[in-house]
Amino acid sequence: MILIIDFGSQYNQLIARRVRELKVYCQIEPPAITAEAIRALRPEGVILSGGPASIYETGSPRLDPAVFGLGVPVLGICYGMQYMVHALGGVVEAASKREYGLADLLVERPEGVLAGLPEKTPCWMSHGDSIKNLPAGFETLARTENTPHAAIACPSRGLYALQFHPEVTHTPKGKLILDNFLGLCRCKKNWNMRSFVKDSVKTIQETVGNEKVILGLSGGVDSSVAAVLIHKAIGDNLHPIFVDNGLLRKNEAARLDQVFRQNLRVPVRMVDAGGQFLDALSGVSDPEQKRKIIGKLFIEVFEAEAAKIGGVEFLAQGTLYPDVIESVSAWGGPSVVIKSHHNVGGLPENMRHKLIEPLKYLFKDEVRKVGEELGLPEDMVWRQPFPGPGLAIRVLGEVTRERLDLLREVDAILIGEIRAAGLYKKLWQSFAVLLPVRSVGIMGDQRTYENAAAIRAVTSKDAMTADWARLPHELLARISNRIINEVRGVNRVVYDISSKPPSTIEWE
Repeated sequence: MILIIDFGSQYNQLIARRVRELKVYCQIEPPAITAEAIRALRPEGVILSGGPASIYETGSPRLDPAVFGLGVPVLGICYGMQYMVHALGGVVEAASKREYGLADLLVERPEGVLAGLPEKTPCWMSHGDSIKNLPAGFETLARTENTPHAAIACPSRGLYALQFHPEVTHTPKGKLILDNFLGLCRCKKNWNMRSFVKDSVKTIQETVGNEKVILGLSGGVDSSVAAVLIHKAIGDNLHPIFVDNGLLRKNEAARLDQVFRQNLRVPVRMVDAGGQFLDALSGVSDPEQKRKIIGKLFIEVFEAEAAKIGGVEFLAQGTLYPDVIESVSAWGGPSVVIKSHHNVGGLPENMRHKLIEPLKYLFKDEVRKVGEELGLPEDMVWRQPFPGPGLAIRVLGEVTRERLDLLREVDAILIGEIRAAGLYKKLWQSFAVLLPVRSVGIMGDQRTYENAAAIRAVTSKDAMTADWARLPHELLARISNRIINEVRGVNRVVYDISSKPPSTIEWE
């Protein structure tokens, strides 16, 4: 395995993703981890991530420098490079010219982590500091026009460092660079979803024993895969509970009940709690408050249902890696919080159940592969992500039954047309948002003053970055025409052409 030290970069999850794509398991830990703890993990190599801090700032993250003497290769990226240089006696200073975005990497020595690279290749820079003097024993492998030490190495000690980010897609040879590092670490490429399922089943069995587990089933791929995986481990000791919170899409509850009972032969406890959620959300417009309310009430409903089952020790969730990364600082590191997720930041401190989150270190595409490995139906495996708070965060402003019903009809038309066009599996997400504004329109020579709806469709690999989908104009026209003509109360449709970053995929 490869150990990744979280120095606070929002790209940490991309480093982990690239390593896993190369079929090597990796684990993220905070810089507070000791050299002894690292030894106990027995990694084949260590990667030091980037981060927003400057090495000379008060309180900037530091790692036990003994990591450089563990006898395993170490790769520093951006801030990780600057920490390595500083810790080993080199000098880091503020760059005379900051470097953000694409730059040409000029390779002087195509060896070590840069083996196989051409003399000139694009790389992605994001730094305001640079290396002035190298530590003893280091040599320069590559530079850019602005950065004289863009890649350095001390091969005798297995130490390598990059000022640019190899993990992002903007560095075309980045995956080769990381593969070279894994080769220097002599890693066995045996990480796959079959091994994950086998290990997870064993871990769940050891953790749960003969205790009962309840699981919040939403019908999405995350909770569905978690349910089947846990059921494979403990059978009837799993009690999936589907909470109809009144914030679901059209006919969603009925479809889920049918799939689980008929296709997967897993009985589900159906709970109608829509009235409770709508009452709790009455008058609430702030999106973070919505998420907290929904997360808290979700657990309360579970507590009440668990009492009916009796003797429940564990609560299982389909939490994924991006949920953790965006909601809290991963593993105690200094990463910046983007937004809270209902199944991460909304849990009460006094919750009585112990948590089981077997998918929390996986990306969405990995979860889909686990679903295929477990034999889930294709339409469930490839179901587009749906947020835990449901339509509450797609009805901007106050959530009411009337506005929810309106959005359901709009969303149903959108998804139906996307499927008919053969684009559903090609898109990461496609959904509608009901805006908190009204606009003037004309229908049948009469003035209207009705709601505006936004369409959002994005392409992505892991939801950490996303681009707006270039849907055919004819399809957009058909969708807009159907919504305005068939959904009474909507007279304007707009298309969201924002990418992530700087926007997020969801509006709230």
